[in-house]
Amino acid sequence: MAAAAPGAVVKGTELKGKVALITGAGRNIGRAIALDLAAGGAAIAVNTRKSRDDAEKVAQEIRDAGGQADVFMADIVDAGAVNAMVDGIVKRFGKVDILVLNASVRKETPFMEMSFEEWKSLISITLDGSFHCTKACLPHMVKAGGGSIVTLGGANALSGSPKRVHGSTGKHGLWGMTRALAKELGPHGINVNCVVPGPMIGTAQPGRSPRGDASGVPLGRRVEYEEIATLTRYLCGPGARMVSGQLLYVDGGQQIF
Repeated sequence: MAAAAPGAVVKGTELKGKVALITGAGRNIGRAIALDLAAGGAAIAVNTRKSRDDAEKVAQEIRDAGGQADVFMADIVDAGAVNAMVDGIVKRFGKVDILVLNASVRKETPFMEMSFEEWKSLISITLDGSFHCTKACLPHMVKAGGGSIVTLGGANALSGSPKRVHGSTGKHGLWGMTRALAKELGPHGINVNCVVPGPMIGTAQPGRSPRGDASGVPLGRRVEYEEIATLTRYLCGPGARMVSGQLLYVDGGQQIF
């Protein structure tokens, strides 16, 4: 794939014939991933729990560019809803080759003020939702002889973060799930990796400042959504078939171990 400036989407054919499900794909990183995988030739299942208008705009962007996309509404913590969604995707596109587990909720609450309901809700989206989606898609990937799963991690999963104990815990668990699945699913031709975004360049939430602080980033700026999408696309493509079980940071060198 040719080099491009940050934020640019490069047209290609390396994902032609593939079908990708991206959870939480109506905005931000999920939207960028949907557009980039579509640019690579994949048909896109745009998932959202409630932001139908945003998801429809993403799907229309893809169709306007000559790609294939449809919106599939489902709350990923509901196993029945997920199974119905995947059945609908298979009915529409014939299969599922790629699963991008992007859906998450970002909340900040001091641990002493955190309710169990908030703790359980956030971790359920991160872990239970990933479990349900993977379980539903896996038989189709195995039947096809291979596939790709990409999880979206968090920088605080390993470093920790005040007011985000639930977020750190959920993302750390997702990293453990990624490593275990990579070993278990490798014999089926399925690679599994975790992409960890650094401080992002912006947010879609009105009235809020861009997330993160670039002062601790060696490369001197925040990350663009499209830069997360570029790596995700690579991990789902033919050039990354032997890349699996990896934790890959896109953060300008902020986290170096």
